[in-house]
Amino acid sequence: MTIHKEGFTIIFGILIILVCILVVLNIFFPHQTFIHYILYLAALLFFLAVVRFFRNPHRPVVPDDHLIISPADGLVVAVKEVEEKEYFKDKRIMVSVFMSLFDVHVNWYPVSGKVKYLRYYPGRYLFAWNPKASLNNERNTFVLENQKGQEVMVVQIAGTVARRIVYYTAMGHEVTQGDEIGIIKFGSRVDLFLPLDMQICVKLKQKVRGGVTVIGRLAD
Repeated sequence: MTIHKEGFTIIFGILIILVCILVVLNIFFPHQTFIHYILYLAALLFFLAVVRFFRNPHRPVVPDDHLIISPADGLVVAVKEVEEKEYFKDKRIMVSVFMSLFDVHVNWYPVSGKVKYLRYYPGRYLFAWNPKASLNNERNTFVLENQKGQEVMVVQIAGTVARRIVYYTAMGHEVTQGDEIGIIKFGSRVDLFLPLDMQICVKLKQKVRGGVTVIGRLAD
């Protein structure tokens, strides 16, 4: 387990702020009391929680063109047929994975292929589980086309606490299933838009692991 590179600046900044707060506290109130110890403990737990948030687990993946793997850790909050209006402009199966503050927030490519479409949208910060978040929140949309010409849309959606989506891809890039897409900072969601003839392998309210859980199987 390592710390994601996007977390180093935040972790260091929070450490400096917490140390400064505790130093000022002891300057003005040098006599150690029970409240001091409570504050020390709270500062330590908060710092450890931030460090834990940016954990970056190593999960080797053997690419399989027949499978869609989960792009994120979290809870499946939607499995339904919807009208996708941004790119496909037809009906697709949408599978949504909600990442709480306690989940790993690194995202992984669900399939191997070429980045055929990429667009970033600034927006609002509704709760990530809100259905309107797909349209109104800050988000990043991209479409991957595999070697068989099958396309999968991935949408990274920022939540109420999340204020930055980080991604490391560009139009035309060739990507490999299981490689890192990027990270969404502090609470978010990832939507997959899949072909209607796909066999879905997850259920509503199921916990999934990015790079591990099989979301679906593509038809030949």
